[in-house]
Amino acid sequence: MTVAAGVRPKSPIERLLAANSWLVYAFFYTPILLLIALSFNENENVGIWTGASTRWYGEMFQNADVMRALRNSLIVAAISTVISTVLGTAAAISLERFRFRGQRLYDGLVYLPIIIPDVTMAVMMLLFFAQSFSIVDAVFGFQPAFGIGTISLSHIAFNISFVAVVVRARLAQLDSSLEEAAADLYASRWQAFRHVTLPLIMPGVAGGALLALTLSLDDVVVTSFVAGPGATTLPVYVFGLVRRGVTPLINAVSTVMLTASMVLVLISLVLQRSSGPVAIPEEEKTT
Repeated sequence: MTVAAGVRPKSPIERLLAANSWLVYAFFYTPILLLIALSFNENENVGIWTGASTRWYGEMFQNADVMRALRNSLIVAAISTVISTVLGTAAAISLERFRFRGQRLYDGLVYLPIIIPDVTMAVMMLLFFAQSFSIVDAVFGFQPAFGIGTISLSHIAFNISFVAVVVRARLAQLDSSLEEAAADLYASRWQAFRHVTLPLIMPGVAGGALLALTLSLDDVVVTSFVAGPGATTLPVYVFGLVRRGVTPLINAVSTVMLTASMVLVLISLVLQRSSGPVAIPEEEKTT
């Protein structure tokens, strides 16, 4: 048997590793493909295939409970994404560009929500809100309620860390001499940040925002602990439906959530890898 020039035949170990990779991909993605396929099952019994139909997608958009849960998810995701992006970006800049007392401690605390389990985070937030509401009731005479506000604050608490990680990685690749050049051209710190630093780290900021949006839309554990009456999000609603049995409606909702999450993650990865030169505006080049 002849071998083409420049092509080395694969060894048994390489073939074994390649086969293992395909098995891992099959293990992770076969259930996803099965979920998507069964979402088009016409039969109400998810285990019996009687034909392809988009019936359950139509019922999903006509279901008032699903639409209410979707609306709550979008509200919480929008609030938490905007606030956590601003705070996470500020945290990343302070850790990467400045030196201050207690920086190492602050650095560890910023990344803590990424490390601790979701259940621990959920219990922490539940206890925090319960104690805070008791203090408010004792001081001001009214009792705040769990709802959209508590869910949004909880999502902000863990999203800040993920945004900070993404933006800080972008800042680490940024040449600090560009900011120094802006300062040499008599640009203030705000002007240097606005016209030099921010445009260069914008792919990281956008990527962090999309990651925060995805995590907020998909969260179940923390949300279920701090949600109140009428504040059920879509993942928590689906989790409640699963307890009563899996139906094609659940598959349809899960497919929509899965598709949205994958699209957001892909956009986030593309934005994090994109970059381009940024010129300092002529009006900032004062002498």
